[in-house]
Amino acid sequence: MARAFNFSAGPAMLPEAVMRKAESEFLDWQGTGMSVMEMSHRSKEYMSVAHKMEADLREVMVIPDNYKVLFIHGGASMQFAAIPMNLAQQNDTVDYLNTGVWSTKAIKEASRFATVNVIAGGQEANPTEVPSIEDWNFSKDAKYIHICSNETITGLELQDEHFDAVFAQGKPVIADMSSNIMCREIDVSKYAMIYAGAQKNIGPAGLAIVIVRQDLLGNARSDTPTLLNWDTYAENESMFNTPATYAWYLAGLVFDWIKNTGGVKAISKINESKASKLYDFIDASDFYSNSIKVSERSWMNVTFNLKNTELDADFLEQSKSAGLLSLKGHKAFGGMRASIYNAMPEEGIDALIDFMKKFALENA
Repeated sequence: MARAFNFSAGPAMLPEAVMRKAESEFLDWQGTGMSVMEMSHRSKEYMSVAHKMEADLREVMVIPDNYKVLFIHGGASMQFAAIPMNLAQQNDTVDYLNTGVWSTKAIKEASRFATVNVIAGGQEANPTEVPSIEDWNFSKDAKYIHICSNETITGLELQDEHFDAVFAQGKPVIADMSSNIMCREIDVSKYAMIYAGAQKNIGPAGLAIVIVRQDLLGNARSDTPTLLNWDTYAENESMFNTPATYAWYLAGLVFDWIKNTGGVKAISKINESKASKLYDFIDASDFYSNSIKVSERSWMNVTFNLKNTELDADFLEQSKSAGLLSLKGHKAFGGMRASIYNAMPEEGIDALIDFMKKFALENA
């Protein structure tokens, strides 16, 4: 069968090489006579999978030795509560930059466990640009600063100047990188904690990765539930309870694929090319448009609108028939969205542009 190009924002497509590897090992992992999903998570065989997965992630992201890597149930959203419970007390102030829906969700949850100062933003649900740095208002006594580096729904991404302004405060920086982790090289040592849901650039849904500086462990408030306490995972190799074993395995295959592709540096060049090609086509068209500030557009989530919204349903129906899946934008923002994560090959971008050209000509 022919594989379609899946532009879903998550769960997203996985690299074909990863899927084929998983397929070949599905019934019998390396001669053990059982699938990796059937193994005891504490067996010698499975521990080799887990240790290699972490080692490969550390290599591709260049994670310093003084950081713990935790593999946690619940997706990134569970960390919205875990972060303040591990880093702040009820009366402490924490700083949050609001750049859209996912920032808003993190703020709402953190407000249950600490006093949240919104640095900037929040006047509109889906902003099309990052609030001007001149308008940012940091707290002097904030325990940490939280940012969402890429807002999946709109395709709004923080840029170097935004990160520089945050790092300049000298406070622990917490970053939700669910949508753009490993899409480009970053200096992990600048962050106190990075977290990401797996279902975009890492692997299947149901797993979250937390990369946390070791000196921040051991500070959870006394009423923190056991499975929200980062210490629980750090002290038990993320195996206090049975982990999402198959999700770990697939994530490990993805990290290995990144290594074999040339690492994050090589993938970032591909990602930049893919995004530029699609944005250039949209900008040159009088049939399609993108509303995000040009200098703050996401590499991973490209949103666009048709000039005539009455054609949206036809566009989606015909694109699906052409093997271009999940292009409908989020209901909170409307329009279309092409999520072009690491696993999306450049051929997928070419196929999408060819279809968009054809559809525009037929409906001009």
